[in-house]
Amino acid sequence: MSGSAVLDADGPRGYALLNHPLFLKATAGLVLLCLWEGVVRWLAPPYVARPSGIAQVILGVLGNAEFLSAAGATLSAVALGLFISLITGTLIGFLMGRIMLLEQGLRYYVNSLFATPMVAIMPLLTLWFGYNTDARLAAVVFAGFFSVTVNACEGARSAPLECLEVAHSFRARPWSTLFDVIFPSSLPYLIAGVRLAAGRARVAAVVAEFFISIPGLGYYILYNSRTFHHNEAFVAVIVLVAAGVGFEAFTRWLTRRYFPWHRPR
Repeated sequence: MSGSAVLDADGPRGYALLNHPLFLKATAGLVLLCLWEGVVRWLAPPYVARPSGIAQVILGVLGNAEFLSAAGATLSAVALGLFISLITGTLIGFLMGRIMLLEQGLRYYVNSLFATPMVAIMPLLTLWFGYNTDARLAAVVFAGFFSVTVNACEGARSAPLECLEVAHSFRARPWSTLFDVIFPSSLPYLIAGVRLAAGRARVAAVVAEFFISIPGLGYYILYNSRTFHHNEAFVAVIVLVAAGVGFEAFTRWLTRRYFPWHRPR
């Protein structure tokens, strides 16, 4: 009797554990790692990256001064370019969203440049800025600016008309209307634009380093791939992924902490 009671009590508990999202994610990740390891050992040459090989070199790579310098160069360029894109893109997007003539004149060009592949624009950027870090920063700004602008424009246009009419009836100043009405209502669009811009900015930085061969994670990946050090190259990929995940977590925390009127899902 007591044994069946324990079984009944443990059954739902074990079922809940098996269906917990964290357990399911960990299990899926472990299965994928095992498949990756098995397929590479079975079919690929020894120098191809695999989980066991990455685990052997990751601490040495992360402690290498050259790698840390490359990571700092890439991530600092991404951070600076993303900051410039956020400021300028938000300003231009809000102006486009609230001034019809400006929106009609610029929307076609903004959307066209937003859809332009980064690989196609890199030769022009190197001609304008040279084969140096300025070209990388320009590529990051180019990649992030239009993502922020498009979403800021849509957010500014989505401001509730009744709220704008109330602000106008109380003779609110333009800056007050912007920060008290337009900005809060456009926040979901703006956050989506920043998240998209962050991903595009990392890609742009890596593409620029591939193209112009300047120190950074992109060049580190390219060099180690060409010299058959795939495990070392994959460590740089992991750092890029971790930076993206960290930025996403920081954005969610910042939203919950300082923008309580927006509730992200």
